[in-house]
Amino acid sequence: MTARARFITRQIRKAFTRVRSNFLAAAGLIIIGFFAVLAIFAPLIAPFDPYTIDLNATYAAPSWAHPFGTDHVGRDIFSRVIYGARIAFAITVLVVLIELAVSVPLALISSYIGGTFDEVVMRMMDMIISIPHLLLAIVIVALLGPGMRNAIIAISISYMPMLARLVRSVALSIKEEPYIEACHVLRFKSVRIVFAHILPNIVSVIIVQLSLDLGYALIDMASLSFIGIGVQPPKASWGAMLSLGKSYLLRSPWMVIFPGICIALLVFGFNLFGIGLGDILNPKARRRGK
Repeated sequence: MTARARFITRQIRKAFTRVRSNFLAAAGLIIIGFFAVLAIFAPLIAPFDPYTIDLNATYAAPSWAHPFGTDHVGRDIFSRVIYGARIAFAITVLVVLIELAVSVPLALISSYIGGTFDEVVMRMMDMIISIPHLLLAIVIVALLGPGMRNAIIAISISYMPMLARLVRSVALSIKEEPYIEACHVLRFKSVRIVFAHILPNIVSVIIVQLSLDLGYALIDMASLSFIGIGVQPPKASWGAMLSLGKSYLLRSPWMVIFPGICIALLVFGFNLFGIGLGDILNPKARRRGK
């Protein structure tokens, strides 16, 4: 094993130890890991094909054969919930990746250059952030057309201003540090200063914000799917399952209960993990723990 590989291994072990020592982060990671296992091994865990229609088993109550019951066309809800975990993870991860790829470089460059460019970028962010993010996502999807891809784009756009403003505010304070002034004296290139000296010092802030945005993204996508402009049927989306189940709430409440529980649990896990990461990555908290 090379020295670099040993260093990476040590860092991973150290990070895992810190997460394990924090109750909130560990609890959130367990919940996230549980749903991740369901998503990865869905074909092995699901007892039925989530899209197979069985008109002889419509509205079946939870039983050994169908643990979560069946829907109005006889599809197994347990299998659809498991496959829904795949869509949930795909959506949330894509949203935060797009948010990260656009907001962070833009905010770093804006804070470093300053002047008119910074003013224009921040006023654009203020304009976007002035609109409630879910309402903005609905408008964007309405313009682009319903579907999972457009919903992901819409949610990502609505989240960008918050992360951009957060990164910019921290970057502005770091920009005034003596070691950044030393970089200017040594005539380092601007790209090197921004991405090699400023960015590493705000990674912890970015990680915590993105971990919390995972939960918000899941809720917003479920909301868009619930009103019919997010993930489209017959895909096994938790939000779409809630939308379908509301019409049969009195007759077959399990069509709503189980997808709703899954949404609540996974959002709870993301939030616990984000709060725990905030404690772990907080230098003052680490010093108190010593």
